[in-house]
Amino acid sequence: MNYRLPPLPAVRAFEAAARHGGFQNAAQELHVSAGAVAHHVKQLETWLGVSLFQRLPRGVTLTPAGRQYAQALRPLLEGLADASEAVRRRSDERVVTVTSVPSLVARWLMPRLGRLRELHPEIDMRVLASLHPADFAREGIDVAIRLGPGPYPGLQADVLLEEWFSAVCSPAFKAAAPDLRAPADLLRYPLLHDEVEMRIPEEINWSRWLHAFGVSYSGAARPSFSHTYLTLEAAASGQGVAIAAEAFIEEDLRSGRLVRLLPQRVLGPYRFHLLRTAEAEARPAVKAFCDWVKAEALASLRIGA
Repeated sequence: MNYRLPPLPAVRAFEAAARHGGFQNAAQELHVSAGAVAHHVKQLETWLGVSLFQRLPRGVTLTPAGRQYAQALRPLLEGLADASEAVRRRSDERVVTVTSVPSLVARWLMPRLGRLRELHPEIDMRVLASLHPADFAREGIDVAIRLGPGPYPGLQADVLLEEWFSAVCSPAFKAAAPDLRAPADLLRYPLLHDEVEMRIPEEINWSRWLHAFGVSYSGAARPSFSHTYLTLEAAASGQGVAIAAEAFIEEDLRSGRLVRLLPQRVLGPYRFHLLRTAEAEARPAVKAFCDWVKAEALASLRIGA
């Protein structure tokens, strides 16, 4: 069939103007000028051969024909939007969008994604590194891995990883410090600081870590780095001693880039949680990713124990 349809941009502008009762608010919704909305409405009126708005000294009001047309358009546009969204989602079924803090992405998630591809080649990963709270709807996020105490109302939430903090350094640094045998001995060596610890209340920093073993520390937080992965790079290059959660150092301990300087560990006050909406988890690709990442976390727990 050869459908004789009005110009769709004009239809959209008219529907917004009818719903808002004027051109100005419709323009804000559509991110155009009020003049552009008025132009589109006039174009639609010309196409229809009927006035849809009565122009008044202060604003506009719908004519009877305008009210009838607006009422008929609304369910049609809602149906078009729903159909379009359904098709768009179907095209995105393979894509799983995951967000987490930069250090967890770089130090824990990224080294494991090869295993995910082997198990689930049908999944296309989109990974976002961010420190900000996840806005699932606005950012199109399926899964967020966030550090916090919980609970997370309205979301499916599982504890993914605990934070056990260890003191680490490069193998060469440890070899050059044979007299470093207890936490108190650390005060004689350069301590590397993570600025994240200053932004998260009660997070484990050098002062709290040493205090857990009866050692008082009030030194300046220098040198310091904006992200944990930078602090650990400094430690791996022999610049000093860092403390970090097991999730961030697992791969480097396995490869030998970093070594534990002391056996002592401190449990942090927060946990990494796996967060997603019930709607997202209903998608097979998202559920497969969540099952996989929880299995990886369990394996990581066994290694760190």
